[in-house]
Amino acid sequence: MREGAKKRELVIGHLYPDLLNLYGDRGNIACLMKRCQWRGIQAKTVEFESEDRVDFGSLDIVLLGGGSDREQMLVCEKLKKIRQDFKDYVEDGGVVLAVCGGYQLLGKYYQTREGTIEGLHLVDLYTEQGERRLIDNIVLQSPLCKMPVVGFENHGGRTYINGNKPFGKVLYGSGNDGSSGYEGVIYKNVIGTYLHGPLLPKNPQICDHLLQKALERKYHSAELTPLDDKQEQEANAYMVKRLIK
Repeated sequence: MREGAKKRELVIGHLYPDLLNLYGDRGNIACLMKRCQWRGIQAKTVEFESEDRVDFGSLDIVLLGGGSDREQMLVCEKLKKIRQDFKDYVEDGGVVLAVCGGYQLLGKYYQTREGTIEGLHLVDLYTEQGERRLIDNIVLQSPLCKMPVVGFENHGGRTYINGNKPFGKVLYGSGNDGSSGYEGVIYKNVIGTYLHGPLLPKNPQICDHLLQKALERKYHSAELTPLDDKQEQEANAYMVKRLIK
């Protein structure tokens, strides 16, 4: 363990796991924690349930997970109370991973058949409910890593990111809306995506990207000791080969 690594610590905030943990989002937390541990970086996770006050000033990475439309409706009212603090955190370069329902909540609104779910207005995007769900494995080419990004999508919403940068180009699957050819969004140090699986254990380079951005913001230095990702790379290559003929 390097001497510098002993002094580094990252705090991960998991927002509303009591309502937004439909697709095993804790797997993303576990991956962040483990890859820190392997490098000698101290890391801890703080869970904020629906009645808790969120102190963004103490957080280095924020995870906003997925939930059903009903759960998103419940969360919507809670989000209004933290909207400005969350926006300040994002605009200051705070690192965020928002998955599925969390991704939709980043935007202006999600229009469903039951009504409109108001979002956080953190990113210029919006979502509308489609006629059918988009369900399948998915493969992307992302500017954030050299390896293809693999995952699983299951969403009824169609998300439109306006002029924002997508998380990746769809090589297999449906993506944001089933027609644009792109998936997710990148805004500052925010990644919004529909990819489940969970995302980070399947894509360690994306996990390291988030860790690197958090370390740069906190310590102005982001040296990450290389890890042996041979098994992850083999699993990734197998999935890509199976899906893309």
